[in-house]
Parts: sequence; structure tokens; C-alpha cells
Amino acid sequence: MKSLTKELWMDVPQRRAIVSIHDDVERLVAASDVREGLCLINAMHITASVFINDNEPGLHRDYDKWLEELAPFDPSPQRYHHNRTGEDNADAHHKRQIMGREVVVAITNGKLHLGPWEHIFYYEFDGKRRKRVLVKIIGE
Repeated sequence: MKSLTKELWMDVPQRRAIVSIHDDVERLVAASDVREGLCLINAMHITASVFINDNEPGLHRDYDKWLEELAPFDPSPQRYHHNRTGEDNADAHHKRQIMGREVVVAITNGKLHLGPWEHIFYYEFDGKRRKRVLVKIIGE
């Protein structure tokens, strides 16, 4: 069995942003020399997500609007108990819970086995500091 473990480091200057990591993951799959297997892509921070969807800016704006309606940014301790600890990012934890922690993609014939419009993204909910994404590839 072959395996490759790498971390992608993210420096997102905004509080919230969607960043394509698709090409980076494709390059790692090619470097792994795995022909048949699985690729795990995992946000290593509890205020960020990895997800797969269409690479369409309108959809990304819709996600941002929808998530802000569900869990609005409010640094005060009145709305979120978590912010009573001195943090101001309770909304980011909720948004991550909704969008998920990781994705697993099949590798077939040495390439990511995705649908025609599927694209891999990192979603930052509490940026302005360095964070990482784990990419773990296993297979034959």
C-alpha cells in the first residue's frame, strides 16, 4: 500500500472566504503515485471546513449569505455562550458544523474521481491567522 500525507497551509486575510484547493489536491494525488485508492482532505481547525461543490461565484455568495443568516457574526457574549470565554468566533464554530470537516474522494486510474462540476474548496470562517488542511492519500 502506498500513502502520502501532506499539509496545505492557508493564510486567509479575511474573516470568511472560500478558497479553491482543487489544483493542490490534484497535484498531491499525482505525486502520490496511487492509481486506485482514497484521498482524505480535512480542515485541521474547528473554525474552517472543506467541501465539494460547483466552482461558481454566485453559489459561493449564496453560501456566505445563508450561513450568516443561520449563525450571524456577533462578537458579544450575549448571543453565544462560547464568546463568554473571551473568544469572538462562536459563529465560526457553528458554520463549520454545518459545512463539515472533511471530504473523501476516490482515486481511479491515478486521478480524483469526481462528478463533472465537483470542485474541492477550503472555507474559512475565522481567518486572519495561519491554518492548515491535511491531505492523506492511500491506495495501490
